[in-house]
Amino acid sequence: MPNVEWHIYKFEELKVTDLYNICALRNEVFVVEQNCIYQDLDGKDHGQDHILCMENKSLAGYARIIAPNVIYKDPSIGRIVVKESYRKLGLGRTLVEKSINHIHNKFGNIPIRISAQVYLNNFYSELGFKKVGEQYLEDGIPHVEMILD
Repeated sequence: MPNVEWHIYKFEELKVTDLYNICALRNEVFVVEQNCIYQDLDGKDHGQDHILCMENKSLAGYARIIAPNVIYKDPSIGRIVVKESYRKLGLGRTLVEKSINHIHNKFGNIPIRISAQVYLNNFYSELGFKKVGEQYLEDGIPHVEMILD
């Protein structure tokens, strides 16, 4: 794994350059790479926690932590993304594990719910998430709801 630094910020603590880099990475992967036109800036970033993985002041990975009762009754992890050049190095797994730990430290040992892209089901299953419900399309991409009890 590369030599990275992890940072957790409330939205209001993010620097303008951090916010720009987050939006750029989310756009690079979710819109351009996945060829999916959708509204990434959904109004849910404010008031939430953001986990940044940095290497040499460059954003390598990111996740958004959503508090309970914003999207689901349970807290959630979303916008999980790793820059293409950092994939297959274990960074994504560490990012999700850090997200889980942050949620448990902040809200207690309660369930965590995610909307996972179907092709990542095995990845999330290995981290303890279980599929709940049926597959659905979100922004044209097959997803399934998953929960970590």
